[in-house]
Amino acid sequence: MQPDSTTSTRRELGLWMSTSLVIGNMIGSGVFLLPASLAVYGGISIIGWIFTTTGALLLALVFSQLSKNMPSVGGPYAFTRRGLGDFAGFLVAWGYWISIWCGNAAIAIAFVGYAAVFWPALIHNPLLAGLTALTSIWFLTWINTRGIKSAGIVQVTTTILKLTPLIAISTLGIFFINLDHFSPFNLSGQSNFSAITSAAALTLWAFLGLESSTIPADNIKNPSRIIPRATILGTLITAAVYVLGTIAVMGVIPPAALATSTAPFADAAKAMWGSWAGNIVAAGAAISCFGALNGWILMQGQIPFAAARDRLFPASFSRLSGRGTPVVGIIVSSLLATALMSLNYTKGLVEQFTFIILLATLATLLPYIFSTMSHVIILIKTRNKINKTKFTRDAIIAVLAFIYSFWAVTGIGRDILSWGFLLLLAGVPVYACIKWHYKKAT
Repeated sequence: MQPDSTTSTRRELGLWMSTSLVIGNMIGSGVFLLPASLAVYGGISIIGWIFTTTGALLLALVFSQLSKNMPSVGGPYAFTRRGLGDFAGFLVAWGYWISIWCGNAAIAIAFVGYAAVFWPALIHNPLLAGLTALTSIWFLTWINTRGIKSAGIVQVTTTILKLTPLIAISTLGIFFINLDHFSPFNLSGQSNFSAITSAAALTLWAFLGLESSTIPADNIKNPSRIIPRATILGTLITAAVYVLGTIAVMGVIPPAALATSTAPFADAAKAMWGSWAGNIVAAGAAISCFGALNGWILMQGQIPFAAARDRLFPASFSRLSGRGTPVVGIIVSSLLATALMSLNYTKGLVEQFTFIILLATLATLLPYIFSTMSHVIILIKTRNKINKTKFTRDAIIAVLAFIYSFWAVTGIGRDILSWGFLLLLAGVPVYACIKWHYKKAT
């Protein structure tokens, strides 16, 4: 632990930087492609968005309450450890950390894909594409090692740049909507319930990251006040952009054309305003990936830092640089992402991207499940200190958030669940070695 004076100088993130972290980590590469994936379901996919938004807001409320009562570095890890103990906390930290650097490799690949619109050589030259992706990872790694404020400034800037074209399409696109594109309302051939469920499962990835502001709590000014506000505000803004943007894109592009589009937001902008607008949106997509990568690189140092401080990760991860950043965790994570990309970049990118994203989604849902149950346990332990109405309300929200998260896990798929289970088992000997090491040292 650093002295209080050092800790206080590291509290650099205010409301808007924290909110930008939430928005930036949620709005990555997924939203720019989702309208095409949802086109096979038709207008009924909007209900799927609303269903997922409800689940995301329930989770945001849980994390808001937890961070208000116990703002701690590590977010879901710290909450889980508080309610369920060291081993559960380690499993959350282990899985969540791996999901972050795996996800960063996928986001870097997506960034290169969008950048190829302006640099076509990236499509035909795997080596150049790989080097470009790695350059983006290590440039942002360098930014994050320079301090939390530098990373926060990058996050605010990229969030503004990525939101501008999305908001333009979400709002002005209303005037270009063709209502015939929403008829029939369900194009999937499935029952309405099945279509809504499938659409909701697809949209889930777009909301991962809503807990982002809870993780670097030591770097946030007045965390018990700022973190809950940033979590709710960021989730609401992101949800509005997602739902309105999808409606606009579906209303502008015919369903058949939308289903085959590789850049639906850019195609919608071209249809409304011309090719120049499509290029601007494509640039926004690249910036979106870049901003999301920056936010998640910031996260990849905070999780192992929090666990190491509690003697659940190697001690080296708990060391801070002179600028107050957990440099070891940031660099080691980027090295692992580099290794993952080096091993897989010559293979089928779409297949690798999809696998990594689904695995990262599962590894993130597990902390959500642990956090919701930890919240219930903490409420039960402290029920004598809070009024009955607040206890009942918070408990109901936590249980509903757990049900939603559990339902989402069941929709991930058998293969990914198997890999996720093996991933968690791989952490058990690591936990045993760390415990043995610290016991021997004392």
